Amino acid sequence: MPSRRNFLKTAGAAVAGGIAASAARAAPAPEAYGVSPPHGYSMGAGSMMHIEGHSMLGARTEPRGAPADDEVEYREFDLSFEVINHELLPGVSFPCFAFNGQVPGPLFRVQENDWVKVNVHNNTEEMHTIHWHGVDLIYTMDGVPMVNQDPIHPGEVFVYRFQARPQGTRFYHCHWSTPLHAMSALHGAFIIDSPNDPIRKMFPYTREYVLALEAFDIQFTRKHMNELLKGMKRVNKLMADQKLTPLTHGFFKRYEDFLDAMKTGWRPPYTRGNAERTKIDPTFFAINGKSFPATIGEQGHLKIRQGEYIRIRLISGSWFDHHMHLHGHQFWKVAEDGNPLPQPIRLNTVPVTPGKTVDIIVRGDNPGFWDFHDHKELHTMNNGIYPGGMITMLEYEDLGTPPYVPSISINQ
Repeated sequence: MPSRRNFLKTAGAAVAGGIAASAARAAPAPEAYGVSPPHGYSMGAGSMMHIEGHSMLGARTEPRGAPADDEVEYREFDLSFEVINHELLPGVSFPCFAFNGQVPGPLFRVQENDWVKVNVHNNTEEMHTIHWHGVDLIYTMDGVPMVNQDPIHPGEVFVYRFQARPQGTRFYHCHWSTPLHAMSALHGAFIIDSPNDPIRKMFPYTREYVLALEAFDIQFTRKHMNELLKGMKRVNKLMADQKLTPLTHGFFKRYEDFLDAMKTGWRPPYTRGNAERTKIDPTFFAINGKSFPATIGEQGHLKIRQGEYIRIRLISGSWFDHHMHLHGHQFWKVAEDGNPLPQPIRLNTVPVTPGKTVDIIVRGDNPGFWDFHDHKELHTMNNGIYPGGMITMLEYEDLGTPPYVPSISINQ
C-alpha cells in the first residue's frame, strides 16, 4: 500500500471497470465489475494518529449491537480503503481513493436476511467510514461519522455486522463526506436477492447488468490529494510534538463543548478569512469507472438476444442528475431505491439523481446496435470533446451479418 513518500504513485494497475454482466442466480460475492475479484491485499502501515477517545494504529473496532460470530452464520467479506492510480480511458489517469484497488468497489451479492460481516481495513492516510445506502440495519452500523461511529483512522480495522434487508439494488459508499472522497468514486453495488422478487416473476430475465454512474474532476482530485498529503504531514508533526487535540479536527462530544471552544477563541474553519469555496467542475463522466470509448468492447457493453429480457441496475455514484436514454427501445422501469414499483412504467429515458438506484427491464425486440447514454450532452464528453463520458452500447448477439458495424469516433 502507498506510504507517505509514494502516496501519489501508482499503487498497481487499475482494475478494468467494464460493465458487469452476470447470471443473477450464480454471481459470486464480492464481485468486481466485469473482472475476477482481487485475491487478497496487503495491509499498509498508515499513519499513527491519536485523538482523545480514539485508538492507536492497528486497532480493531467491533461495535456492540449485532450478534457475535457464534450466534449467527455470517457471510464474511473484506474491504480495504486504498490509494490507486485509476485509468478512466487510454491517456487519462489520476490518483484517487478506491475500495480494494478498483473503481467502483467490489459488487457484493447476498440473499435477503443473510447476516453480513465486513472487515474494513483503512490502508490510506485519511479517515473513512462506510454507509450502507438503503439497507435497514442496526444504527451502530450505519456509518455516519460522529453519529453512529468514530471515523476509521489510518491503519485501523472496523467491523460492520448487519442483516441484509430489504431486497433490491442497494449500494455502499464512504460517508466521511469530503468532496475528495466523492470525486474518488468510493462506492460499490450491494445487491440483496430474494426468491420472492416480484420483478423476476413478472419478467423472466436471464441476464443482468450493474451500472454505476460517475463524475470526475481529475484536476480537483490531483490538487487535493497533494494537499491531503501535506495536511497529514502537519498532523504527524503535531502528534510527535504531543499537540494533537480534538480541536485539530473539530471533534466535539457535545454541542456545548463546541460553544465553549468558541468562547475560548477557537475559530471553526468556515469563519476563517482564507477559507476557499470548494469548486467542483467534472470534466469526465463515467460508467463503472470508465469513460467512452473504454465503455465498449469485448467486456464493456450491454448484450442481448432477440426475445430475451435483461435487467439493468443503475446506481448513482455522482453528485449530478443523469437521464439515461436507450435508443430504439421502450423499456420498463421496475424499481426505485431498490424497491419494486407497484406497476412497471414504460419509458425510453429514465432520470437517475444523486443517491438513487433505478432498475429497468429491456426486452430484445429490435435487433441492432443501440446507444445507451446520458441525455445531458455535457456528460457525454471527455474534457469537452464529444463523444465521450457516459455512453455505452446495447448489442444484439444474434444479429447475424449486420448491414453496418459500429466503429470508434473520439472527436466529432
